[in-house]
Amino acid sequence: MSSGKSLSGKCFCGAVEIAVDGEPMAMGYCHCDSCREWSAGPVNAFSLWPPQAVHITRGANKIGSYQKTEKSVRKWCTVCGGHLLTEHPLWGVTDVYAAVLPDLDFQPVLHVNYETTVLHLKDGLPKQKDFPAEMGGSGTLLPD
Repeated sequence: MSSGKSLSGKCFCGAVEIAVDGEPMAMGYCHCDSCREWSAGPVNAFSLWPPQAVHITRGANKIGSYQKTEKSVRKWCTVCGGHLLTEHPLWGVTDVYAAVLPDLDFQPVLHVNYETTVLHLKDGLPKQKDFPAEMGGSGTLLPD
């Protein structure tokens, strides 16, 4: 899968560094309550990667984890609290938050969990009520 391309990023204080290889599987925006509460923002910009493409290159011993549901394991720097990524074991992907990768050419293709949005965005992208059907969601699209 690797295209030879590698991107890197770090937590807020720089104690933890992360690298990703190749291209993301998908990029978009999540509007679920969980992402909003975790990020303390109205929406989360995600980039999904195969787990084997994500590497902690510095500070692995400074990473904390929290698993609220079987769908996600959220990880952050224990020094500064900076958010890093979310592992999604049921889907076999890792979400490296787009903001963590400053050189990522972020090109979102959809919105997920748009039914619970608090920030309506009219950008022409598909707005999934929850998730695409292939991810176990309804596949229902909502109006822009």
